Amino acid sequence: MKVLAILYNGFKAAKAEPRLLGTVENELGLRAYLESQGHEYIVTSSKEGPDSDFQKHIADTDILITTPFHPGYLTKELMAKAKNLKVCVTAGVGSDHVDLNAAVDRKIQVLEVSGSNVVSVAEQVMMSILLLVRNFVPAHEQAISGNWQVSDIARNAFDLEGKVVGTLGAGRIGHRVLQRLVPFNTKELLYFDYKGLPKEAEQAVGARRVEDLKEFVSQCDVVTVNAPLHEGTKGLINKDLLQHFKPGAWLVNTARGAICNADDVAAALKSGQLRGYAGDVWNQQPAPADHPWRSMRNPLGGGNGMTPHYSGTTLDAQTRYAEGTKQILQNYFEGKPQDPGNVIVGVGKIESASYGQR
Repeated sequence: MKVLAILYNGFKAAKAEPRLLGTVENELGLRAYLESQGHEYIVTSSKEGPDSDFQKHIADTDILITTPFHPGYLTKELMAKAKNLKVCVTAGVGSDHVDLNAAVDRKIQVLEVSGSNVVSVAEQVMMSILLLVRNFVPAHEQAISGNWQVSDIARNAFDLEGKVVGTLGAGRIGHRVLQRLVPFNTKELLYFDYKGLPKEAEQAVGARRVEDLKEFVSQCDVVTVNAPLHEGTKGLINKDLLQHFKPGAWLVNTARGAICNADDVAAALKSGQLRGYAGDVWNQQPAPADHPWRSMRNPLGGGNGMTPHYSGTTLDAQTRYAEGTKQILQNYFEGKPQDPGNVIVGVGKIESASYGQR
């Protein structure tokens, strides 16, 4: 079979650090395994436009491997050209770069390595919340620039203790975020999800479910987005919803950039309606140099906690998603059933409740 992997370039870093498995150079550690099985393995970062390696090879590819960090966007139109394509594997978590409805129609399976990034992303959420609330980025910029004016930092720095924090989405990651927030003695922990947490899990973290989204955001000092991207969540946080946020609230998004309207978030930060926005996911990846999230600031010159998309691709996470990808491939080659938690689209139907909930 022909296996095509769309990964990101690691350059010198990948050559110096072999644990950067999600790179073109280190190939998810799969080449020896796949070639020993008699399969052809093509690895590239070239994914944009009709002359890309992605479009060149997709026509006769049997298995496509992509990552959320440098996604190859598999559209309905590309699927129509992919006559041999049987399986799409996300080396990581999040398969919104695949047209899932088209995959259902064409009976192409879509799988991902569930759980491979949950700890990594939950830790990134906590870091992002704290750097916004404590006004860390301007403080750090001041330190490395040679300046020293504590008042300029302290005027926009707060404690997390006593604040109301809510997660939009309380699945594997959202639940772990709530668990990690417990020791901070917040005033209240809230969550918004189409289904409630199990009673014992809800009681263990002391969280309260709010069923109306506008009511949910209006109560939160901090909102963290931990939901998948699909038709029901794309552009969910927009100008209208942002008007219902508490003035001066902080927003963290490590889920998917397109859940937020980029221009609306930038405008809310500029006006002060949002005090800060942090995340590592963008509606375009790689993000263009002029993306509004690169340069946006609040009225006091801070509030921007953006990074490139790396929360789910720590070295620890890369080990997990590389091993998980190999197991998915091995199960497929040997005709063994897949872990049900890894199956987003089975043969002809969406299996995951997260993506099935539109």
